[in-house]
Amino acid sequence: MGQIEESEFQTIISEYNDYLLQLSYLYVKEWNTAEDIVQDAFINYWLKSNEFKGDSSLKTYLTRITINKCKDYLKSWRYRTHTLTNVFTVFIRQRNQLILQDEQLIVADAVLALPIKLREVIVLYYYKELTIIEISIVLNTSPSTIKYRLKKAKERLRNMLSTQQWEVLINE
Repeated sequence: MGQIEESEFQTIISEYNDYLLQLSYLYVKEWNTAEDIVQDAFINYWLKSNEFKGDSSLKTYLTRITINKCKDYLKSWRYRTHTLTNVFTVFIRQRNQLILQDEQLIVADAVLALPIKLREVIVLYYYKELTIIEISIVLNTSPSTIKYRLKKAKERLRNMLSTQQWEVLINE
């Protein structure tokens, strides 16, 4: 099997671009970088489409590629130096508490503050609505590890958020 046809590739991009962009953003917390990562993921798929054997869904395969590219970026020198330049911006943002935030933004900020291994299970479970089994396939990790990470992430979020803002997840 060779490379896929251009029209088929365009259809795949149309179908999965928004999903992968949102997923990537939840990892890297910056739209321009998320767009670059998703573009790289699609290019990677285009060049190696003959390696996709269909053992999982195409969505799962593209999700795995995107997550790997996000993790590579987060380990990169570019990310670390970029983060240092944003320290000043974060400082200003913390001092300017005049802007009111709604509960969703507060919860989203708390999720984004979690360590990557806890953040990714929260994102995939609550935001992307994947099952524990689907998450374990995407992350190539056992379901019991996913359950443990989800439990730890919810505990951390519970400690970070007030009781009123956490009510939705308390009964989970």
